[in-house]
Amino acid sequence: MRAKIVSVALSGALLPVVLTSIPVAGAVAEARPRPAAAVPSGATAVVRITEGQVAEARPGAPILYPSVTSCLTVTVRLAGGGKVGAHASLFQVPGEYRSDGILAALKGRVGNRAVRAVEVRGAVGAWHPGYFTKAIEAYGDGEAVPYPTAPDPEGIARAVAGGLDQPRARVTVQDVPDGDMTVT
Repeated sequence: MRAKIVSVALSGALLPVVLTSIPVAGAVAEARPRPAAAVPSGATAVVRITEGQVAEARPGAPILYPSVTSCLTVTVRLAGGGKVGAHASLFQVPGEYRSDGILAALKGRVGNRAVRAVEVRGAVGAWHPGYFTKAIEAYGDGEAVPYPTAPDPEGIARAVAGGLDQPRARVTVQDVPDGDMTVT
């Protein structure tokens, strides 16, 4: 009996699959959990948050937001040193949060923990503050979709503060160039 390990994409994750030849029945696939990547001693694993996702990083662990182009990232810095992040996308990625649901998901992940700061970074000029309460996809035929005529960092800060039930003074907004973004 021969076995061959191949990688299969399933819901955006690569899983190793073992294909085993069985003389009578043919090939059978068995999914096995992917082993964790080795992290050098003393190093902290990076938490990767892609479009439409919310995730948490323990104290000392950086967050990587890949391919921030027309997106906004929202990083909540917790009083205990950890971070909870969200990668808000103008258009919904299938199976992930829309822009009008991502702040509620982020707030739920933060829970009742004390918040030190909230940092919003990304394509500020591409975002209308209203996208956090009604996603572009939520507009019907003939409905006017609001679009930004100028960057509105103050409006975005108010929308994020309101969506997270945080004081406005705790929220900062910064326009950053396209690319991968790492928050330490």
